[in-house]
Amino acid sequence: MEIANRIILLLLISASIGVAQNASGGAHEVHVGVILDLGSLVGKIAITSISLALEDFYSAHKNYSTKLVLHIRDSMSDDVRAAAQALDLLENYKVETIIGPQKSSQAIFISDLGTKSHVPIISFTATSPTISPSSLPYFVRATLNDSAQVSCIASTIKAYGWRKAVPIYEDTEYGRGIIPYLVDVLQEDSVHVPYRSVIPLSATSEQISKELLIDGKGYVWIITDGVTNLIDSLHPSVVESMNGALGIQFYVPKSTKLNNFTMRWNMRYQIDNPTDPPLKLSIFGLWSYDTIWAVAQAAEKVGLANATFRKPISKRKTTDLEALVTSSDGPELLKEILQSKFIGLSSRFDLSDRQLAVSTFQIINIFGRGWREIGFWTAQNGLLRRLNQSQSTKVHSSLLSDLNHVIWPGESIDIPRGFEVPANGKKLRVGVHSSGYQQFIKVEKDQITGATKATGLSVDVFEEAVKILPYAVPYEYVLFGSPEDTSSGSYDDFVYQVHLKVYDIVIGDITIRYNQTFYADFTVPYTESGIAMVVPVKDSVNKNTWIFLKPLTPGMWLGSIVFFIYTGVVVLSLEFLGNNKNVRGPIPRQLGIMIFLSLFEERYHRGSYVKGLLEELGFDRSKIKPYDTPDDFHNALSRGSSNGGIAALLHEVPYIKLFLANHCEGYTMVGPIYKAAGFGYALAKGNPLLSDISKAMLNVTGGDTMIQIEKKWMGYQNDCQNVGPVTGSSSLTFANFRGPFILTGAASTSSLFIALIIYAYKKQRRSTNMKNDNKQVGRNRTDEENNESQEGNQGLVTEECVQFRGDGEENQQLYEETGSEQVCDRNPHTSMAACDGSAANELSPKSQ
Repeated sequence: MEIANRIILLLLISASIGVAQNASGGAHEVHVGVILDLGSLVGKIAITSISLALEDFYSAHKNYSTKLVLHIRDSMSDDVRAAAQALDLLENYKVETIIGPQKSSQAIFISDLGTKSHVPIISFTATSPTISPSSLPYFVRATLNDSAQVSCIASTIKAYGWRKAVPIYEDTEYGRGIIPYLVDVLQEDSVHVPYRSVIPLSATSEQISKELLIDGKGYVWIITDGVTNLIDSLHPSVVESMNGALGIQFYVPKSTKLNNFTMRWNMRYQIDNPTDPPLKLSIFGLWSYDTIWAVAQAAEKVGLANATFRKPISKRKTTDLEALVTSSDGPELLKEILQSKFIGLSSRFDLSDRQLAVSTFQIINIFGRGWREIGFWTAQNGLLRRLNQSQSTKVHSSLLSDLNHVIWPGESIDIPRGFEVPANGKKLRVGVHSSGYQQFIKVEKDQITGATKATGLSVDVFEEAVKILPYAVPYEYVLFGSPEDTSSGSYDDFVYQVHLKVYDIVIGDITIRYNQTFYADFTVPYTESGIAMVVPVKDSVNKNTWIFLKPLTPGMWLGSIVFFIYTGVVVLSLEFLGNNKNVRGPIPRQLGIMIFLSLFEERYHRGSYVKGLLEELGFDRSKIKPYDTPDDFHNALSRGSSNGGIAALLHEVPYIKLFLANHCEGYTMVGPIYKAAGFGYALAKGNPLLSDISKAMLNVTGGDTMIQIEKKWMGYQNDCQNVGPVTGSSSLTFANFRGPFILTGAASTSSLFIALIIYAYKKQRRSTNMKNDNKQVGRNRTDEENNESQEGNQGLVTEECVQFRGDGEENQQLYEETGSEQVCDRNPHTSMAACDGSAANELSPKSQ
């Protein structure tokens, strides 16, 4: 019955094509062979499109001198039958070109025939990369090479963070062709292909179902365009069985021309296939339509009015293949076909590379009995959510944010992990180890449920990284050793557990070590790296003669000198005002007086790998002391090496920063003095989670999240001035001593001001006393003159008195030194000195 239907279909198609050809009038006929599987979906869709293409082309080009005459053959999906039909078309119908065949396995042999006969073979369905135009020069692929979609597939896998992929394909030339290209691209993106699932053509439905296991959560299926391009033509039950899968299909922009053609195509298909259920037009129908237009245009350009075929000259008996005729116009026709460039129903149709160029792929999510649009992929821009978004500024992307949401198999909205089967219900086993630094990780056991609880900086970084993974990762903490005993099991033993498959990942304050990389892979570090030293802050003694210059900057020295001189001037002034004889004299002596007056051990945390490192570097083991806690470090450093403590603490930078956060005063960090990789997490070698968790950790540590985590567990480290290497100049500046200089200047100025007040007061008092003395002297002179006149000639009076030959200031000095009230003044009329009355009475015998 199926064969009968195919015969009826072939007759109907031939009749419709004949009508189109008869409409061309007396144009020169160009014979074209068509080989398709007319019983397949692709064959049925393509034949209807081909008949419409002939009608449309010659309706638009009524004056053309050539017309295509089609000779349609049904290969019935048989490779041998297809080859026989190709020979028949070449020998008996002298076809100038053959459109088809449909299968890649058929195209290889028929293309070889085309090369021998110089007849172009144009296939819009043979997509296998194994058919190379370089080895088959007369083969033209009016479709995409299957390898064109592998980059789109790889970008999609990368966007969702999957690290394992299993190719599933049928054991045919078509199925195998894409695999090498797909595997190469996946490996370039670090996607592991653990094995390949090959479905033989003889496999039963039960065998296929057992191999695929496509029901349930956690599975990811990506369907290539060979199936997805026909998704609208498949039976609804078949579509439902693929629910949740992603598909890649060739994207065709919508247009009014395409909409009008689709309506005409639907009506013509019902006429051509009256007993079949309706089908939807696919990309293969559009490519077959555009192929007819390309061949018709090329035939018109070549003319083919005098086309001839030549038989090979041979005197011996030959086979049909050896006697194959050769087309004289074949090379020119092939050249014109390859120059075909136009905008067809399938968008841009360009065969200059002997196959269609990669354009745009559409990524879909099969849901219900249809599909949803997830995004697009272009060779220039990568993944795009919408094609109308700005592509001029967008770089090539493989980001999940550039795609719409997907409903996965099992109607799950959680992105499958892609590297293990979640259907078994297992959680990620996260190994945790108690630490002497509980700020990094603290492990506790719930006494009721027995569940392990972990807290600390290391735990927060891990949990924040898991939150931003592109897929859900359920996990549970599993304790290594005892939660109370921080020394139970070494870190080497702890990391080795991932190699033994005891844990999927181990987290904590784990130093990334080279010797551990032989059995484990590490994430990127989440802390600073390196080994540094903590030492007490002490004043050092330097015997350099000019070391006293070092602490002060030039500005400080200048300020000191200025105040030095100022203070000297103040002191000298005070001494001068106080009548100090030592400050009197020549100027150099006074300057000298002014200047004279103005001047005047090593350790490691217990269990840390640093101990072994120091021993490797040649440190004396007897001088290496182990301690357990930061408080132990503090006590040992406080005592010093001479009192049973230590002179220095040598440790990893993250531990030192934590120590200084709690013991800031009196300590400083020197270094790092040795390179180290920092803290990270360890996974089993080859674990596909490694790349994703590392990228997520970089996201965490590079943003504000890490600042908040460090603030939570370590406090504000910037408050401690001793954190970090001691750098820069230690010289003191003028600004550091503004206070002392202000106090010194104020004291010196106040002393000078008070001294001036006292000096002025004494000078005023002296002036008053001298005025009173002068009055007394005048009275004494009057009394003496009266006495002399009374005594007459009694004789001269011999008087002894102190004669002053100086100014009033010298008299004042003597007055102050003797404390006497004797004040004498020279008599301007005699050579004798006049004294006050009391003095005269005491010295004169006459007065007695």
